[in-house]
Amino acid sequence: MALSFLYRLVRRVLGLLCVHRMDAAAKEAEILVLRHQLAVLRRQVGRPRFTWSDRALVALLASLVPRERWRSFLVTPHAILTWHRAMVKKHWTYPHRRPGRRTLPEQTVALICCLGQENPRWGYLRIVGELRKLGVSVSKTSVAAVLRRHGLPPAPRREGPTWSQFLAAQAKAIVATDFFHVDTVLLRRFYVLFVIEIHSRVVHVLGVTTNPNGPWVTQVARNFAADLEEVGRHLRFLMRDRDTKFTRSFDEVFASIGIETIRTRVRSPRANAYAERFVRTIRQECLDHVLVISRGHLESVLNEYVGHYNEARSHRGLRLAQPVPHPVAVIEGGTVARRDILDGLIHEYEWAA
Repeated sequence: MALSFLYRLVRRVLGLLCVHRMDAAAKEAEILVLRHQLAVLRRQVGRPRFTWSDRALVALLASLVPRERWRSFLVTPHAILTWHRAMVKKHWTYPHRRPGRRTLPEQTVALICCLGQENPRWGYLRIVGELRKLGVSVSKTSVAAVLRRHGLPPAPRREGPTWSQFLAAQAKAIVATDFFHVDTVLLRRFYVLFVIEIHSRVVHVLGVTTNPNGPWVTQVARNFAADLEEVGRHLRFLMRDRDTKFTRSFDEVFASIGIETIRTRVRSPRANAYAERFVRTIRQECLDHVLVISRGHLESVLNEYVGHYNEARSHRGLRLAQPVPHPVAVIEGGTVARRDILDGLIHEYEWAA
């Protein structure tokens, strides 16, 4: 931009030298031609556009032209004066540092967030006092700004569980149940009833039958309720769909041990998403690749796969942990051994001495 302005200025200076050597008649004739062309241009152009260098050059040369002759310019006198004031203002403008507080060090910000998260009942002044004990001097306003920027509300609203913590706590007392069917090689259909714990994803197979009638469903419910009482488990809710295979006596068995049955809406499989997801998983990883011969064969396959599902399979919903975790010790110098499940359909790996 500066080079453009300098180039145009040099051209105008050379033009003035040429005009100075011209005689008076030639100058007057050229002025008349330029004025006429300017009048034609004004009739055709509503508002001409000037670049920054054009404005600077016009504002500079306007000081050499008497004020009453400014009518010859394409712009108004007010515009020329505005351009000149802008040039003066830009010339006398110095860079300066924006006012404001110093930014806190990252270590201090991390410490403020740590104190706010670990102590939900501490107010801003309490955090300031604790930081002062550690030799860190910050103001109450800075603490409030840091906590607000990181999504931590004031102390009264910071206290108590978050939605994730609340739902996780509720999930510990919820189980879901559902049926799925398996067809054998001889086209005999078996129905499998299972229960999955929402919080831990542990699966319990309650039974396999070809006739899931009321008495059978009630009996397997009693068996599961007895197992819960034996280990001292206390559940609050049982989620199921509106399948007619679930009878009133089935719900009464769980109600007798304090478990309330929640029925999902009609044709809403996502409402029982955990059970539906297990059905999809066991089909994709196991049942779609096995030819079931008999009931005994199916029960053996289910027991082996459910054991793998509960104790060895990683779950994304559990941050790639297992429903029933086991401590793993890394053996230095040892080797990793493979263990085949379901005749090599699924592989498990563990350290071997």
